[in-house]
Amino acid sequence: MKLEPIIISLLDTDLYKFNMDQVIFHKHTDLCGQYYFKCRNENIVFTPEMAKEINEQVDYLCSLRFTKEELQYLRSIRFIKNDYIEFLRLWHPIRDYVSISLSEKGELSVVVDGPLFSAMQFEIYLLEIINEVYFRFAFNYDELVKSAEERLNRKIKAMNDGTYTFKFAEFGCRRRLSRAWEDIVIRRLVNETDNCVGTSNVYFAMKHNVTPIGTYAHEFVQMYQGIDSIPLAYTNYYAMKDWYLEYDGDNGTALTDTVTTDLFLLDFNRSMVNNYTGVRHDSGDPYAWGEKMIAHYKKYGVDPMTKLLLFSDSLDFDRAQALYDYFKDKTKVSFGIGTFISNDTCEEALNIVIKLQYVNGRPVAKLSDTPEKAMCRDSEYLEYLKRSVKFRIEREKISK
Repeated sequence: MKLEPIIISLLDTDLYKFNMDQVIFHKHTDLCGQYYFKCRNENIVFTPEMAKEINEQVDYLCSLRFTKEELQYLRSIRFIKNDYIEFLRLWHPIRDYVSISLSEKGELSVVVDGPLFSAMQFEIYLLEIINEVYFRFAFNYDELVKSAEERLNRKIKAMNDGTYTFKFAEFGCRRRLSRAWEDIVIRRLVNETDNCVGTSNVYFAMKHNVTPIGTYAHEFVQMYQGIDSIPLAYTNYYAMKDWYLEYDGDNGTALTDTVTTDLFLLDFNRSMVNNYTGVRHDSGDPYAWGEKMIAHYKKYGVDPMTKLLLFSDSLDFDRAQALYDYFKDKTKVSFGIGTFISNDTCEEALNIVIKLQYVNGRPVAKLSDTPEKAMCRDSEYLEYLKRSVKFRIEREKISK
């Protein structure tokens, strides 16, 4: 089986890749990074045919360049700056940065290694390629689409009959069934409901004239762990500070759980609370997290109804509706829904990730509020990071 190109535009990625990359371009071009692929599902086997197709798809990806139309669209996004657009005019994915191999047991290995401003861009493209190749090769694709269409029809009906009343953004490109299916999903959500406020996928935002949505990911905070001059327990502070200085209060939704939300709250001081429009949840109990954030806003005399809680942790529509009903009278609420809408079929979706693991040769890690989501190739470093975080939290509790 030979597939048509999966990635046909370098805009076919999450907006936050450009957001984060702009900060790196302006402040941290000296950083190099290594990213590693992991499939969290058990007993998933990739075949040699899949690996060959993935390699060929990456070859094609690296032949792409931004078009004039695409660069002009990026210019229309209010916080993307002209000098970064001119950099993207010259930039393209470099094939030498990506290594792909397959073990005898069918375990897929993918490593991205290069300057961080370039290596970081591969993550979404690679996940889109890997996921689509796997599902097209492993199953009857037409049957998958048929089951996905039936489920999408039910969701749209529920949005239109008042069962689902919340607003959300489509966050599904990294684990989508296919590019063609994500295209259909976004088109139908935008045209047939009033619930979808945008998408993280920049290509489809441009194509369907909807708002591109995204701020930053865990890797943005993680990369500061590779900067020698920054103490580990303060990396989140410096990440938020750089972000604010870059965007001057625009594009301001902070991700709380990279080094645990408890540590984040120590850095989310009065200035940061005022500078950021809201916060994003991605691990741990969402209800406990929401109450904790509301209490934190109140501590600084800020009305929680003026701030946004964005939930994005493995949400389905019923979970999102329950969260909306609980918080809607307490604060602004929105949602990012991914896999459950872009790859909801009769087969289990893959839980695949590509995570930043080293910066300038130093290990980095995400702690998360769900310990099982932690990913680090250096167990000794992971324990050291946990001790550093714990020490700062306990010390500042005592000082208060």
